[in-house]
Amino acid sequence: MIQEVEGDILLSKAQVIAHGVAANDPMNQGLAQSLHEQYPAMHKDYHHWCNQHHPKPGEAWMWGGPNGVRIVNLITQEGGYGHGARPGKATTTAVNHALRALKKMIAKENFSSVALPRLATGVGGLDWSEVKPLIETQLGDLQIPVLVYSVYIKNQQAKEQL
Repeated sequence: MIQEVEGDILLSKAQVIAHGVAANDPMNQGLAQSLHEQYPAMHKDYHHWCNQHHPKPGEAWMWGGPNGVRIVNLITQEGGYGHGARPGKATTTAVNHALRALKKMIAKENFSSVALPRLATGVGGLDWSEVKPLIETQLGDLQIPVLVYSVYIKNQQAKEQL
C-alpha cells in the first residue's frame, strides 16, 4: 500500500527508513547527511561493512540502532573507494535491484511499515518520473504501508496512515 506523503522523513513513525547511497558513501549530502548526523554509528558501521564486502549497486544493507531504529541503505549509485573518491550517479537498474533487495528484506524481517524519499532523485541525479514506477512495481503489492515522502518539509510530521 503506497502512500505519498509530505513532511520530514526523519519524523516518520514507520518501522524502517530506506534511502539511497553509494558504496562507501561519505554521506555528506541530502538525507544521507541528516541520517549520518542523527546516527553517526550507522555511518561508521556502513563504511566498515563496505570495506569488508565491497557491495555493488543494487544491494541493500540494514542497520539497527537504539530504540529499535532501522535504516536500510539502498545502494543506488556506484561507490567511491579511495581517498577523496566521489559517488557516481544512480541508475534505474541499480534502483530497481535495490528495491527488489528491500522487498526481500521486508519479507524476511517481517517489517510492519517502511518510509523512503524520492529515491535517487537528489544526489543520485535521476528523474522522479523514472523512479516512481520502479517503486510502484517493486513495492506496490506489499500489504504494509510504504510511505513515499514525495515532498520534503523540514520539521513537519507527515500525515501517515500506519
